[in-house]
Order: sequence, then structure tokens, then C-alpha cells
Amino acid sequence: MDSLSTTLAALSDATRRAILVRLKTGPASVHELAQPFQISQQAISKHLATLERAGLIEKRRDGRQHVCQLNPAPMREVATWVEQYRQHWEDAFDRLDDLLHELNPPKKG
Repeated sequence: MDSLSTTLAALSDATRRAILVRLKTGPASVHELAQPFQISQQAISKHLATLERAGLIEKRRDGRQHVCQLNPAPMREVATWVEQYRQHWEDAFDRLDDLLHELNPPKKG
């Protein structure tokens, strides 16, 4: 699987997206990341492993804790991919506007 597909697959889960939103405010321990969710520590660890495999987070040891932090690089790849489609649709809507003006020109005075 290519890196964009791995990133999009990791982002397909709401819990993983919520974890990334939390990490926008700064690094957090695995315990801190698990607190807002009503799921087991093991389930959180699986979500974190998926995010780490996609390169969306990085984990390091700080004493006895694992601390996670956001890695924005894969999100840039997603944003670049999405941007291509945004430009495509803006161009298509501009052409549609031009066609509609040709078919129904504004009335003068």
C-alpha cells in the first residue's frame, strides 16, 4: 500500500482522527490520550500503532511513559492530493458560470 493510501486508511476512523485533534495541542502520554475514550487501553494502543505506521504520530519514551506527538508530514501529502481536486472543481464551476452567462446574458437597462 502506498503512503497516501496508508494515511487515508488511518484517517478513516473517528477515534484516530480525535486522537490527532488532541495531539494538535501538544504531545501527550498514551494514558492521557486514552482518558476521553470509553475503550480499553489495548484498543487505544492499536489505534496509536495504526497512526504510527502511517507516520501521523511519533512515540518516544519519557521515563516509564510513552509520549506521542503529531507528525504533520503525511497530512501535507493528503492536503496536496485534495488540493488537486479542489482546483479541478473550481475550474469546472468557472466554465459552467461562463456557459450560463453565454446562454442567458444579463439584460441591459
